[in-house]
Amino acid sequence: MTAHAPDLTLPPTPRPVAPATPIAAPERPVSRVPSVDGGMTTSVASDAVLYTYKRAPGEFVRGEGVYLFDADGKRYLDFVSGIAVNALGYGDPGLVAAMHLAADGLVHLSNLYETSPAPRLAAALVERSFADKVFFCNSGAEANEGAFKFARRWARTVGEVKHEIVALRGAFHGRLFATLAATDRPGYRIPFRPLAAGISISERNLEDLAAALDTETVAALILEPVQGEGGVRVLDAGFVRELRALTKERRIALIFDEIQCGLGRTGSLFAYERLGIEPDILTLAKPIAGGLPMGAVLMTDEIAQAIKPGDHGTTFGGGPFVSSVALHVFNRLSDRSLLASVRENGAWMGRQLEEIARRTGRVRAIRGIGYMWGIDIMGTASHVVDAAREAGLLTCTAGDCTVRLLPPLVTTRDELALGLDVLEQVL
Repeated sequence: MTAHAPDLTLPPTPRPVAPATPIAAPERPVSRVPSVDGGMTTSVASDAVLYTYKRAPGEFVRGEGVYLFDADGKRYLDFVSGIAVNALGYGDPGLVAAMHLAADGLVHLSNLYETSPAPRLAAALVERSFADKVFFCNSGAEANEGAFKFARRWARTVGEVKHEIVALRGAFHGRLFATLAATDRPGYRIPFRPLAAGISISERNLEDLAAALDTETVAALILEPVQGEGGVRVLDAGFVRELRALTKERRIALIFDEIQCGLGRTGSLFAYERLGIEPDILTLAKPIAGGLPMGAVLMTDEIAQAIKPGDHGTTFGGGPFVSSVALHVFNRLSDRSLLASVRENGAWMGRQLEEIARRTGRVRAIRGIGYMWGIDIMGTASHVVDAAREAGLLTCTAGDCTVRLLPPLVTTRDELALGLDVLEQVL
């Protein structure tokens, strides 16, 4: 089901529901959080951490497969994946081995010197995508900021006044000054105005975008093939193809932000693959290094040729340790059988959510694809997230009324069914 499917607004259908019960987990490899003295943490001294997140109560100390365990030993089925980061779950033997192997080599050297892991990772990304060149950084926001710079640098070779960046209504591209200006969340934006100039947000329709995408002044259009924070809205393929044609005609770079929806989450390695077109620039982050901080900007040779030494840089980006781990993760996420499983189980998951909507009468709309779903509920999403957590299921929000589901890509259909059962009981 896509964002263009009708809302599933139904009258309540009462039925007796048993209380949600904690979920039992099968035996899986274990991932633990060590304390500074080498033992296991039992508490978190959080007073010294800047209060930028309203964290859930309790403390997680270890993980097994697609389950997390708190300090009291309670297990939770994870449908958040560290906000779409932990695609391989927890304690994955291959990922653990890749980290250990990488730690035996160089951890950091800076980009003043050559090491082999980053070029090997870049070559793998280029081989399996539209791109010719890759820039590595440390996060999704950095990747998008870099993409804006690269797009502007290229655009100045086309026209001296081409500099504007246009984003779509519902977008989330980051919290730095330029990416925040391209993010459609007034609550995030207002305290930090004035934001970066030359960046605007357009309504999500062809008429408004055709007016906004001025040939003379616009350098780039950025969009998420699936808007994540904006409510899990799957952009229509025909709509995106029209935008690709428009940007080509007007010499405007098309940037795809696949930080949340890329690298297998939609059932394709890259989300653009299902659309039948290619962007000029694409940004990645979240799952790329298995939980280590990393971002990447992929681009065509035309864009890359405009970039000169000194135009951009990074101290940590593409370091040998993180690049070695990321290559392992990328090869795993490229596996055709894994991608097929995400497509098939994701379609099944969508059908199950439709049935849950019909049975409970508490759902207004369902949107999503693969292992990325948004459920608009009658009421506030935070209440459902809290109740699900109490019942042993981790979910998150995507706006005030949307519950977001982002299970690890290795989650089996049986594990998906367990989670959906808890969600239905909570609803």
